[in-house]
Amino acid sequence: MFLLYFKTWRIPVLKICCVHFGYCVFKCVYFSVRHDIACHVTVCSFKMAAEDLPSQFDVVILGTGLTESVIAAACSRVGQSVLHLDRRNYYAGNWASFTFNGLLSWIEEYKNQQKVQITESEQVWRSLIDEGEDVVPLSSVDSSISNLEVFCYASEEEEKEEETKAPLTSCQPVNAETVSEETTGDSTEAQDTVTGDDTTASDAKTQNEEHEVSEPEEEQHTSDISEPSQSQEEKDSQPISSPADPPVEVEKKITYQKLVKEGRRFNIDLVSKLMYSRGALVDLLIKSNVSRYAEFKNIGRILTCRNGKVEQVPCSRADVFASKQLTVVEKRMLMKFLTFCLDFEQHPEEYQDYTEKPFREFLKNKKLTENLQDFVLHSIAMVTQQTLTEEGLKATQHFLRCLGRYGNTPFLFPLNGLGEIPQCFCRMCAVFGGIYCLRHSVQCLVVDKASNKVKAVIDTRGQKISCSHFVVEDSYIRDEQRQSTAYRQISRAVLITDRSVLPSESDQQISLVTIPPLESSAPAVRMVELCSSSMTCMPGTCAEERSKPAVLWVMYFNMRDTSALDSSSYSLPSNVHVCTGPDGSLGSDCSIKLAESVFHHILPDEEFCPPAPNPEDIIYDGDGPQAEGPGFDESVNTEAEEEGAAHEKNPSTEPAEMDSVADTTPSSEE
Repeated sequence: MFLLYFKTWRIPVLKICCVHFGYCVFKCVYFSVRHDIACHVTVCSFKMAAEDLPSQFDVVILGTGLTESVIAAACSRVGQSVLHLDRRNYYAGNWASFTFNGLLSWIEEYKNQQKVQITESEQVWRSLIDEGEDVVPLSSVDSSISNLEVFCYASEEEEKEEETKAPLTSCQPVNAETVSEETTGDSTEAQDTVTGDDTTASDAKTQNEEHEVSEPEEEQHTSDISEPSQSQEEKDSQPISSPADPPVEVEKKITYQKLVKEGRRFNIDLVSKLMYSRGALVDLLIKSNVSRYAEFKNIGRILTCRNGKVEQVPCSRADVFASKQLTVVEKRMLMKFLTFCLDFEQHPEEYQDYTEKPFREFLKNKKLTENLQDFVLHSIAMVTQQTLTEEGLKATQHFLRCLGRYGNTPFLFPLNGLGEIPQCFCRMCAVFGGIYCLRHSVQCLVVDKASNKVKAVIDTRGQKISCSHFVVEDSYIRDEQRQSTAYRQISRAVLITDRSVLPSESDQQISLVTIPPLESSAPAVRMVELCSSSMTCMPGTCAEERSKPAVLWVMYFNMRDTSALDSSSYSLPSNVHVCTGPDGSLGSDCSIKLAESVFHHILPDEEFCPPAPNPEDIIYDGDGPQAEGPGFDESVNTEAEEEGAAHEKNPSTEPAEMDSVADTTPSSEE
């Protein structure tokens, strides 16, 4: 074994080559550009595939979704030998992000999978089973995605420019990506609504380079255009424009060919989630130092749709006092109620008569107007009409406590899409010796009959690998191995649009949009609208002024939600741990709590994801800490709030870096 340390583009990478096994693992100390490290690990996987893997591991993990990746990092961090496999050719499973071209390939693979009937060949592994051993076969087909449909509304003609004169001031921000989301009802067949947002896993470095190259071209397209064929007489007859006249620019029609051509600038997520600034995922990223591998952007706006209009939801003190859609009386009522929610446990007499009643009834009892009830229920607490009062109060309290940590809203979003987060934990696992293989799966589990525990797995290359614990994504489990098949279906959509649903002065804002249900029993729809500065979509081009954005391309599909199932729902050996996929909530607390639970089941005496050692060796930019912004409960001069409301409503769009100390605010990084 030899060590080679090298540094390129401000990225220190530790390369360890193990000649004995014929593979290499790249260990990243700090990496903000995802593609290179993902490529390194993938290359290692293909090299390993040419030869046999080691025959003994402490933990074998199948699937690279968020929960499985966190478990892999946690086990590897405390010294366990980890083999992490995935039958797919990309990381993150149903949490993945794709370039637009990559998403088209994913769609094609899905369609092909529906047509091909895969038959199991037992002859490969039957000869490897000894006396006293039994076999548990795994599914080779992923059925977690269903009902996929794609519609293209952009012109499929070759890309061409339409030269029209239009005032620059009439051009609104465009090319915002929108993803709709809803919660779903409990049933095996019902397909209620939840959404997924558009982000993807793409080469961030290439995106930056392409962005730098394309900017001069866009400036060229928007510059004044002279007409050389115009005669002098025609020129003289035209009025002379004054310096005050608005400039003339060229509008470009966004065609399907344009989307394909700019496909690498997209990072489209299969799920629609955000990160609560004081949620379980952010706390874990900070505690484990995994946050060093990614960058984050503040969510600028929380919007809602009422009476056919999109409005901004006032949630911070400054927003409440600056809101134009609330009356003075409503502002006071809302402030009083939100202040109560911050420490509602201290005043049980206020809500004890409503503990078994819906939260909506409690809001009515507090004399909140219909307008305020909708804001609190759907856009702040983000619960359903049937949610009980205490749960609704806890959700509201959590929302308020997340305000001010990193921005004017409670949420963060990772640059390059949500698929970045599972890969960050995979990198941490690799740093501490984990081995990764894509396009590599497990055919069956070898169970010791005497103890009813898995003692080995047989992979798709016919190798028998011993292990003490086996962690598996739910989609690999066959129906006959389930005690309960009741699960929910989440309806998701990915939409590429040419403008924001609510244009503002800045076109570089990420917005969360909640659409209340038409019926009380129906779920709400949530949309996460992304901008090009989040590295998830192509930069916009101007279009004619319209009241509504135009949809250029859309994908609908259903994703299975098995988060309600637990270990008793499966008929499997005791050392097999099943991880459910993305659930219908906005955050990721369910997945992180499940990962911690599985880890403590495997290693009850070990700490879950302790921080990486020698933090002084980590090289990164932007060390200077910033003071935390004011939380909702911090008293601020009311008049100053009203005067500064306009400034407060335009939070910084610079990516934030999480500090390695749990309660310290991040430093900005340009």
